[in-house]
Amino acid sequence: MNDVAIYLIIFAASIIGLWIILYFIPIGLWFSALVSGVRVSLLQLVLMRWRKVPPGVIVQALIVGTKAGLELYRNDLEAHYLAGGRVPKVVSALVSAQKANIPLNFKMATAIDLAGRDVLEAVQMSVNPNVINTPPVTAVAKDGIQLIALARVTVRANIKQLVGGAGEETVLARVGEGIVSSIGSADSHKKVLENPDFISRVVLEKGLDAGTAFEILSIDIADIDIGKNIGAELQMDQANADKNIAQARAEERRAMAVAQEQEMKAKAQEARAKVILAEAEIPMAIAEAFRSGNLGIMDYYKFKNIEADTNMRENIAKDSTGPNKGKK
Repeated sequence: MNDVAIYLIIFAASIIGLWIILYFIPIGLWFSALVSGVRVSLLQLVLMRWRKVPPGVIVQALIVGTKAGLELYRNDLEAHYLAGGRVPKVVSALVSAQKANIPLNFKMATAIDLAGRDVLEAVQMSVNPNVINTPPVTAVAKDGIQLIALARVTVRANIKQLVGGAGEETVLARVGEGIVSSIGSADSHKKVLENPDFISRVVLEKGLDAGTAFEILSIDIADIDIGKNIGAELQMDQANADKNIAQARAEERRAMAVAQEQEMKAKAQEARAKVILAEAEIPMAIAEAFRSGNLGIMDYYKFKNIEADTNMRENIAKDSTGPNKGKK
């Protein structure tokens, strides 16, 4: 191996060794902290590497906080990072809160951050309130007319309630409930259309932001549309239901009448069958009467005359009441 190759290997090893030394001993980062007024030793920066804490994040946060006049401690920032927190967000939120005169300390900021909320966004929302548009809320006034309302809710973050406080969904749900309640208590939908601010007053008086992470500043009704006539539809549905019930009862009575008629016809047929059976026994009875001497020939002729006279009278009655009545 010639001397040039040896020199190249030594040079490459020197570069790698220098990079390893500068990685574990960030002299440049230490110098930046020093000129910024942040007191942190090279040993601590090396130990941060071993603790798997990026020194650049901690040092940069200390520099920003120091320049803004905040009192931050390296151990607290490391502990928050190891707990899964977002150190740059927390420091930026503390700086913004200080400039806006919002009471926010490091402990509360880290708690909000670890709770999963964006503490910087919360501080910005405290300075610049946010407007939340509610979905269409449908309600029915006492006169049965349906109204569809859209509202704009102006809220700002409540720093003290960010940990454990309810979110935007709860605020929207409560506002929707308040709109439904206020419209439902109105005697007429015309009153709501004439004074939409009536809804805002009623809803704001209920303190809907209690227990939430927001403070409701105003509720403005953006639009109100007239929907269906629910009262008329309910009356029509009730009338149709009553009609169906009446039809069912009428059909039941008709079926009972038909059944009774069938029963009467069956009884009449049974009676006629009994009469026919009884008439069939008459000749046998007459013959028996002749044999026993209880009926004479003159009595039999009288019986036949009476029968003929009865048949004649029945035919005359049929002709006088039948379809040929009055015809000659």
